[in-house]
Amino acid sequence: MEIVPGIHQVDGVNGNCFIIVRDDLTLIDTGMPKNSVKIVKYIQDILNRKPTDIKTIVLTHFHVDHVGDAGDLKKLSGAKVAIHEADADYVAGRKTQPVPRSVMGMIFKVLIPLFFGSRPVEPDIELNDGDTIAGLTTIHTPGHTPGSICLFDPASKILFAGDLLRFNGSKIEIGVSPLDTNEVQQSINKIAAIDFDIMLSGHGIPLRPNASVKVREFAKKNTRKNGFSGK
Repeated sequence: MEIVPGIHQVDGVNGNCFIIVRDDLTLIDTGMPKNSVKIVKYIQDILNRKPTDIKTIVLTHFHVDHVGDAGDLKKLSGAKVAIHEADADYVAGRKTQPVPRSVMGMIFKVLIPLFFGSRPVEPDIELNDGDTIAGLTTIHTPGHTPGSICLFDPASKILFAGDLLRFNGSKIEIGVSPLDTNEVQQSINKIAAIDFDIMLSGHGIPLRPNASVKVREFAKKNTRKNGFSGK
């Protein structure tokens, strides 16, 4: 579906995949494995573009429901794969992925790789805080993973939030199973300082309008509720 002109979401890939349509195509996350056919079909049938028009695939973090078939899409399109440097070795398979110490974390560790394991993909670009890629500003927001990022598009005033936050239709929530809750709160405070109209997350539905105002309210409430210093 088209969220705003030039920003699309591919449905049914079990983890939101967004496509920025400009001269070239930019993918933000790729959903779960075995969904590359759906992404390619959307590009061809809905956008009337070719897979080779994908020039950049940006991964907000290393989890399987975001990396998906990034390797296959890279081979098919010739696109460059980008991820924050702190998550690069995990997605490339050089390090074992850390998981939260929780029930959801154990499920994630045992069952998801068994049934939906993604193949390692070698990043072409390792991002850092403040880097610009495909017109997007990289914001390092650790806590969910060491190298989690958000991406801000100044052209559309959209924040792609990865798994830092999500909107379920009635309220904003923190992404499930954070590795470090203090880092998550610091990351939320960081994005709350940005002015954006729409927040698009790795799960859930778009938060709009005046999304940054709502995120700032959430950040303040969560800081008071949990006693974080916000520093």
